[in-house]
Amino acid sequence: MSLVTEYSNDGKQFIIHITGKFDFSLVQDFRESYDGISERVTTVVVDFRETNYIDSSALGMLLNMRKSFGPGSRSIHLVNCRPDIRRILDISRFDKLFVID
Repeated sequence: MSLVTEYSNDGKQFIIHITGKFDFSLVQDFRESYDGISERVTTVVVDFRETNYIDSSALGMLLNMRKSFGPGSRSIHLVNCRPDIRRILDISRFDKLFVID
C-alpha cells in the first residue's frame, strides 16, 4: 500500500493516488498528503485506480479531509472506483458529500 500525490500542470488540482489497501495504516500519510496544499487548488482528486480495498477508517479519513478544508472551499472528487469500492461509497451515501466519477 502506498500513497503518491501530484499537482496538475495549472496547479488547480491536487491528486492523491492510493495503491493497494486504503485502511488505518495510511492515516498519518493520508493526513500529511493534503496538509498545507496550495491555496490555488480548487479541486482535490482521490484516485482509486490502483486501490483494491477500503475500510471504515478510509471513509473516516475522507470525511476528515473534507472537514479540514471547510465548507464549500474545494471540490473533492473520488475517481476510478472499482465496483466493490463504489458500492461501499454508495451505501455510505458519499455521493451526497463528494463527486464520484
